[in-house]
Amino acid sequence: PVLRLLEAQLQDQRREHEEEMEALRNQLDLMQEELENQQQAFLQTLQLSPEVQVELGLQQEITRLTNENLDLKELLEKLEKNEKKLKKQLKIYMKKVQDFEASQTIVPVEGRPRERNMQVAVQRKEKDFQGMLEYYKEDEPLLIRNLIT
Repeated sequence: PVLRLLEAQLQDQRREHEEEMEALRNQLDLMQEELENQQQAFLQTLQLSPEVQVELGLQQEITRLTNENLDLKELLEKLEKNEKKLKKQLKIYMKKVQDFEASQTIVPVEGRPRERNMQVAVQRKEKDFQGMLEYYKEDEPLLIRNLIT
């Protein structure tokens, strides 16, 4: 049983190796054919007059630059789409920040006395304290109670 299993594995590996070799041979044949075509085109170009060689060279350069421009246009479109997406995200985050800042300025009633007490404490530490205090009218009883205690 083990020997048969090993033989089967060996045959599978041999088959895979042969398939890989065939694919590589096909690839090599295609590359050789392409190389021959390029060599023939090069030899034909050398046989042409210098003016025609220059013209062909210019045509090839124009083709290369056109392809490069198309690639750059495609990249530019992708970047513009990405920019729009990022701008939308920025607007959303700015709105969230504004909402958060607005929610921080509207402090719940329970939080106000502590803030006022902190402001009072800070004002007391300052040397130019003038004895004036800003507070909400509804916080007056709580402020008085805190001052007494």
